[in-house]
Amino acid sequence: MANDVAAIVLAAGKGTRFRSDLAKVLHRAAGRSLIGHVLEAVRPLQFAQVIVVVGHQADEVRAEVEASGIPGLTTVVQSEQRGTGHAVQQAVPALAEGIDRVMVLAGDTPMITTSWLERLMADAKDVGGALLTAQLADPSGYGRVLRDRDGHVEGIVEHKDASPAQLMVREINAGMYLVDRGRLVGALAQLDDDNEQGEIYLTDVVRILTSDALPFAGTEAPAEVIAGVNDRIQLAEAAAILRRGHLQRLMAETGVGVLDPATTYVDVDVEVGRDTVLLPGTILERGTRVGQRSTIGPNSHLTNVEVGDDAVVHSTRGVDAVIGDAAEVGPFAHLRAGTRLGTATKVGAYVETKNTTLGERSKIPHLSYVGDATVGTGVNIACGVITVNYDGTTKSQTTIEDDAFIGCDTMLVAPVTIGARAYTAAGSTITDDVPADALGIARSHQTTKEGWVARRREGDHEG
Repeated sequence: MANDVAAIVLAAGKGTRFRSDLAKVLHRAAGRSLIGHVLEAVRPLQFAQVIVVVGHQADEVRAEVEASGIPGLTTVVQSEQRGTGHAVQQAVPALAEGIDRVMVLAGDTPMITTSWLERLMADAKDVGGALLTAQLADPSGYGRVLRDRDGHVEGIVEHKDASPAQLMVREINAGMYLVDRGRLVGALAQLDDDNEQGEIYLTDVVRILTSDALPFAGTEAPAEVIAGVNDRIQLAEAAAILRRGHLQRLMAETGVGVLDPATTYVDVDVEVGRDTVLLPGTILERGTRVGQRSTIGPNSHLTNVEVGDDAVVHSTRGVDAVIGDAAEVGPFAHLRAGTRLGTATKVGAYVETKNTTLGERSKIPHLSYVGDATVGTGVNIACGVITVNYDGTTKSQTTIEDDAFIGCDTMLVAPVTIGARAYTAAGSTITDDVPADALGIARSHQTTKEGWVARRREGDHEG
């Protein structure tokens, strides 16, 4: 635990290049907001304090970062966005006593990792400070890192303020620093807005600090790791990199089978167990957990769904649902919020469920809607069954007890209870409870008119 270190995360910007009403850091990549990725990289370091500077859509950004649950987290407001140096100036007064070193991070760098932050901390020992850098083939638009003959950083120049010779430098500033608190505060006091943009640059802190006797370290990281996200194109690129990395970890470290990573989309917080196979077209989002030896896909889209062991989920959409061990779902099933499928259950083709508990070994094989229902164990719900749960004002409950059999094309008009081992006859509209071991029949009597078709044809011919 780094008891003497605080992190300041800059998250006040609007992100105009996104062409969006949403603040930049709230855009999501691989299931997590940009600021969320940065905070997750910080979390294992157990800093004494994490300060997030908010500005544009401050309330929304504050709610997002507070939801992370990181200990020691607080927010400060940069009401007027006047540059990165100005943002840090707003955060410094919130630093607690006992903080000796400050790490400054950008809130739009979702691919930064804990290991690279640890490297930055290690390189900052016994020097004036350290910053992360990267080499870019095309550094246009980025601040250039200037080094002395010994390789120490002697300054950073922004692209618009750089000379032609400085523009030839390919090493860029990643906007992430670790600096002694006292020296940082002293340097911040010397900043001004005398530059092309009329902003207070945090990069000028490096120039001020490197003017004294202590050297300043530059920790060179892969360009991919430090990349900021400034528009929707870069957001899509970052999301693809994050998903690819997560899939590689699942395959290499957990033993998950992924037939085609290019067509498999798994958010970074999704957990998948050993020997589970993800087929092409699979999308696993936000909080989904999959057990061992299951098969997901092809073309299944699950959001916050818990899947047990040995399950098969084929061509299915599921949201806020639970799929039990050895359950079989799909193809073309829709599990809506509140669905709970027990062990060895089956929800088949073109079945929709909502707010329904399906007991162990119960089946809804095809072409049915079951909503606001409690279904016991060993129940068979045949083709075309509908729980009529909504009368336009109120949603009512259907209860089907153990080992009942619901015949084809039955309408169960809620509230209604079908007792244990009871049957409903095909084509029935059941409005009253059916007791245990009983047969419920509710359909009109059939009338057959002999010769009707022939007589009709003769009439048509005469006409």
